Amino acid sequence: MSRSAIFFTVAAVLVFSGAIILFGCSGGSSKSAMPATVNVTVSDPATCSAPQGPYSHIYVTITDVQINASASAGDKDPGWMDLTPNLSASPQQVDLLGQASNQCFLATLGATTALQPGSYQQIRIMLASGSVTLTNNPCGTAANCLTLSSDSTNTPQPLQLSSEAQTGLKIPSGQIAGGQFVVAAGQTNDLNIDFNACESIVAQGNGQFRLKPVMHAGEVNLTSSSINGKVVDSGTGAMISGGNTVVALEQKDATGVDRVIMETVTDASGAFSFCPVAAGTYDLVIAAVSGAQVSYGATVITGVQPGNALGMVPVIAQAGPGAAASITGMITTSTGSAGTPADITLSALQPISVNGSTVLVTIPLAGQSTGAANLVTASGASCPAKTDCASY
Repeated sequence: MSRSAIFFTVAAVLVFSGAIILFGCSGGSSKSAMPATVNVTVSDPATCSAPQGPYSHIYVTITDVQINASASAGDKDPGWMDLTPNLSASPQQVDLLGQASNQCFLATLGATTALQPGSYQQIRIMLASGSVTLTNNPCGTAANCLTLSSDSTNTPQPLQLSSEAQTGLKIPSGQIAGGQFVVAAGQTNDLNIDFNACESIVAQGNGQFRLKPVMHAGEVNLTSSSINGKVVDSGTGAMISGGNTVVALEQKDATGVDRVIMETVTDASGAFSFCPVAAGTYDLVIAAVSGAQVSYGATVITGVQPGNALGMVPVIAQAGPGAAASITGMITTSTGSAGTPADITLSALQPISVNGSTVLVTIPLAGQSTGAANLVTASGASCPAKTDCASY
């Protein structure tokens, strides 16, 4: 079996308090006497929940969901339309690592029957900040929190919100299935927001946790929106015992690199399921390491669509325990004259050949039970002069 090189990409976001500007093509909604109905749900087929992952619960309190026809609309643009008009009066707290209430969705956030037909290219989610009064709030008085799987007391750790949360967490057109959400006069649409909680938690050096949400959205078909299968050892035909098996659904970004849209882990029988999945064509990427630390080479299935049942998906074990390579290093951030803190997202990329063309796919980090690693650079004695740094 030939082994392909693995490349790392690094996305760095400098931590400033300034406004975030979104660029894109503007769209327009057409006026009609027959508005559309939109039902809004939230899902998260997570990889980082206990016992494999570091978190038992991740709670967020959602106060509103809004949509805009313009991809470049600013925070105060009058074109923002409310999709959940009753949510602000009764905020909904959602456990992003919780059990789906109806197989696919964690929660139904609300609905509007008054959306004008047209093409919408930007969505924003409003979260409660600071303290909040909720019945039986597992976060105490905090609006958003998490609990660690290593903490037997389940003490809630408040989630700090990144600065952009103050004006709503944006889902730009590039993170909406098909680049836009289209509704027709008198039509009923189901809009799902997939909240990738596992790639949204930033562990800070001071022991606190910050929420920097990674989200995608799209229209879903409630009757044919799942993708499922079962991961097995190619040699034995049995499930992979123990360890982590991470399955990712990916699509190409603007640069042609496959990026994770949704990710999940297999259950005790090796089965996995993505539900709901927005319309489109995806590549499915699997990475696994067993409880005995046997690593499995990345397996890629291209051209996957909602409604596909993939059956048994065999993955190939490498030479034995410790066969998988590790990559270590240090990332530095600087203004040129001084260090500056930044959020860092690390992804492992591997080239594969598809119909004569080479495609870079993102390889999930099975050892960390996630699709990508999040780091924060900070000052330290080990950092080069005039830099902040983080090791991986």
